[in-house]
Amino acid sequence: MPELPEVETTLRGIRPHVQGRILTSVTVREPRLRWPVSEALYALRDCPVVALRRRAKYLLIELEHGQVLIHLGMSGTLRVVDATLPLRKHDHVDLLLDSGKALRFNDPRRFGTVLFQAGEEPHSLLQSLGPEPLSEAFNGEGMFARSRGRKVAVKSFIMDNATVVGVGNIYAQESLFMAGIHPSRAAGRISLVRYQALAEAIKVVLARAIEAGGTTLKDFTRADGQPGYFAQSLNVYGRAGQPCLQCEAILKADRHGQRSTAYCPQCQR
Repeated sequence: MPELPEVETTLRGIRPHVQGRILTSVTVREPRLRWPVSEALYALRDCPVVALRRRAKYLLIELEHGQVLIHLGMSGTLRVVDATLPLRKHDHVDLLLDSGKALRFNDPRRFGTVLFQAGEEPHSLLQSLGPEPLSEAFNGEGMFARSRGRKVAVKSFIMDNATVVGVGNIYAQESLFMAGIHPSRAAGRISLVRYQALAEAIKVVLARAIEAGGTTLKDFTRADGQPGYFAQSLNVYGRAGQPCLQCEAILKADRHGQRSTAYCPQCQR
């Protein structure tokens, strides 16, 4: 599933081609996505695109009188293409621009979504989200305060969007390894100092992943069709049973929320 770095990479790829243009119309070929495509999208005509931004894993296209929300789901991609380019299988939605280009949404599994929210109020999907991990609002002090009395595993804790947004499975494992924290340790039994180290690790790991263009494991490609290269820098994700790159101990795996979690029994306590 595309995580925050993949969504940020997509945003940076499409922004120069979409921001400042006119959204002339929307073509919907398959409305049956994770949530049905908003009917209001069908009526959009000649709307100036004010800005593009990201909130958690949502791409937001800001118009003068509302915003388009796009979530890539498990297999979704966005490409800027010539509007006349022949369609591929699973090309479900086109946002047509005055440049003759189209922002084309492709999603084989249909777990993504394209929604529209009129007015200035944020969509209900955005209202309960925690801080952005690369912002000043996210820090170890905040995680420490929120974790008190919590028995949930720290990996699940940092993957909770109410704690911090966008720290998915790959980057949670990599951040915990960098901070030297065992993923199964109870969130409420971790000290402030260690949460400060974890917050810094999350920031570093995500920033490096964005710089590398995200992580391509199966479905994800960048807006230009190229893969993300952070997979070459993974220390623990997907490496259970292999030697730790830091101490050479054999990496082990636990399960958290139905997902396998690799970790080093020597480096992570």
